[in-house]
Amino acid sequence: MAVGAEFREYVVDLFAVFGPVTVKRMFGGAGIYYKDRMFGLIGGDRIYLKANDETRSTFEAEGSKPFTFQMKGGEFVMTGYFELPSRLLDDPDDLAKWARRAYEVAVAARGKKKAPRRNGPPPDLPLVTPKKR
Repeated sequence: MAVGAEFREYVVDLFAVFGPVTVKRMFGGAGIYYKDRMFGLIGGDRIYLKANDETRSTFEAEGSKPFTFQMKGGEFVMTGYFELPSRLLDDPDDLAKWARRAYEVAVAARGKKKAPRRNGPPPDLPLVTPKKR
C-alpha cells in the first residue's frame, strides 16, 4: 500500500519537535530520515522506529509490535523496527525523545563494520577440482 502525500506531510509535522525530517518513498512504504539517516519507516498507516537489543524491550513494554510484511513464503518480521506507541502521537516532546533514540540506534548500526566478504565457496562446502579432458 503506497504512502500518500498527505500522510507523508503529517509525519513531517509530527516529528517537528525532534527536527526536520524527510520522508522518501521506497517499495510500498516510505523511510523517515534525519540528516540523511533512516531512523524510521512507514508501512500502510503505521509508523515504525529503529530499535536494537537495548531499546526493543522499551517498545515491547508499550505493546508495540515489530514491522512485518508479506512475502511469497509467508510473513517476514523485521525486529529492527517497532511500531510507534500511539500515545506518542499526542505528546510531541516524548515523541522527540523516542525519535532521538531511534536516530542514535540508526547511527550506531551504520557504524558497525560488516564481516569482510569472502571470495570462494563457503567453508562447509568441499572443494571440487575440475576434471581434465
